[in-house]
Amino acid sequence: MSRVGLEGQVAVVTGAARGVGELLARKLSARGAKVALVGLEPDALKELSGRLHGDSDHWYADVTDHAAMAQVAQEVKARFGKVDIVVANAGVATGGPFVDSDPEAWRRVVEVNLIGSAVTARAFLPVLMESRGYLLQIASLAAITPAPMMTAYCASKSGAEAFAHSLRAEVGHRGVRVGVGYLSWTDTDMVRGADQDEVMRELRQRLPWPANKTYPLGPAVERIVAGIERRSSHVYGQGWLRGMQGMRGYLPGLIGTVGQREMRRFGQRLEGMRVGLVGAGGAADEEARATHRN
Repeated sequence: MSRVGLEGQVAVVTGAARGVGELLARKLSARGAKVALVGLEPDALKELSGRLHGDSDHWYADVTDHAAMAQVAQEVKARFGKVDIVVANAGVATGGPFVDSDPEAWRRVVEVNLIGSAVTARAFLPVLMESRGYLLQIASLAAITPAPMMTAYCASKSGAEAFAHSLRAEVGHRGVRVGVGYLSWTDTDMVRGADQDEVMRELRQRLPWPANKTYPLGPAVERIVAGIERRSSHVYGQGWLRGMQGMRGYLPGLIGTVGQREMRRFGQRLEGMRVGLVGAGGAADEEARATHRN
């Protein structure tokens, strides 16, 4: 598929303060895009905006807030005149046995990763229809294969993937292309935060190759940028993920069998295990919600 030049394009990136979102914003800017940064860390967003190559601006907003995101969409269009690209990247994660999980953290993962993606799409689809633009939903290997100890993340990313696939069929005739981006374990604050838990780290290390590796951020984001330039329906941050698509029908049964063995192996170490939102991004989300409640 031919590439669309990013020079002069207006790109919105949610969850832009760190990790995939931050580096993606920098790479889009370096290719000539005007970038609208959206997230929950205003100081980090402001600092990033000041370092980008071209025109940019930043907005503080919770992607699960319909009114806030609708306002952001209006202000981004007023600021830049149009919107060509929206990357629904904002996400949080938690882990551990479902039976002992923190109900609030579990629900928040689904709210941010799934509902937040839908809220983002609802807010920006009108302007994307005007520009015949592109919406990229960042999903995960977790959307392709289930995994024990990751019920909230797998459920949310599977839902976000299905939402994007459904939306593609709805809006294609309006000129809007919709893509899904898949990432395996990539070197971000979220993954490093999850690895701080000894059990979660050991479980991940016991996954079969190549799913047990942590991959560098730069090459993965380069692949995402290339997918945006092509307006691709599927974008793979690690090339081997493409091959997983043909295997996904077999994976629930396989994981169900192997996962039971692994859970028995860890035994009592799992009892009472309770993990909140992981990483610096999770901490920022919790702080923002606490501030809003007060």
